[in-house]
Amino acid sequence: MKPYPARRRIRAAATTLSLILFPVFFYYLSPVIPMAGGARGIVTGSLLVFSGLFLSAAFLGRGFCSYACPAGALQDAAARGGSRLFPRGGRWLKWVVWGSWLVGLGFLFRRAGGIRGIDFAYATRGGVSVSDVSSLIAYSIVALVFLILALVFGRRAACHTVCWMAPFLVLGRGAGRALDLPSLRVRSDPASCVSCGRCDPVCPMSLPVSRLLESGEIASGDCVLCGECVDACAARALRFSWR
Repeated sequence: MKPYPARRRIRAAATTLSLILFPVFFYYLSPVIPMAGGARGIVTGSLLVFSGLFLSAAFLGRGFCSYACPAGALQDAAARGGSRLFPRGGRWLKWVVWGSWLVGLGFLFRRAGGIRGIDFAYATRGGVSVSDVSSLIAYSIVALVFLILALVFGRRAACHTVCWMAPFLVLGRGAGRALDLPSLRVRSDPASCVSCGRCDPVCPMSLPVSRLLESGEIASGDCVLCGECVDACAARALRFSWR
């Protein structure tokens, strides 16, 4: 039996921890809290987190989605039940969600007269997000939406369609590459590929890895750098690289 790769154990531990702590930092990942703060001219902790994700993606790509996102962990749990690959269509929806949110946020800040202050723990109680019945209900609804979408439409369906954080990471990754910054990537050696097809079915983002590797790199903006394809490749045609 092939040993369970250390990277997968680390990823499993990290995502499990993020899921356990999700009720604590739920509001720091919420798109609603920045708008509530924006109506009062306040930059909230969640808005700062989104900015941090954009900056981190220039160097770490979408690694957050794979190792630290609790919503991603929920969807990966759904995939263990045998969920199907997510279809190629519909991935543009997240950009509509993000663009609409961004326009609305700008409008609220403008109506409030601009930025009046910064409150990292805005709307939380002592920094903890889920601290009363209303926040528990909101948390439960969001968790169920992400879980149900993955179960009904396929692997990480919410990441592809409704996630408001994904565009920050995709754009940050793109900015890092445009500036030629060193960043974590999955490189490939097409000549070593034996076309065994093991990489495609293990990808949590439903990417056609066997086709993408022909370019020398898994360059898709949807790649979350989980390493599943790297671990599945017996020919060692895929590897992580810091470039």
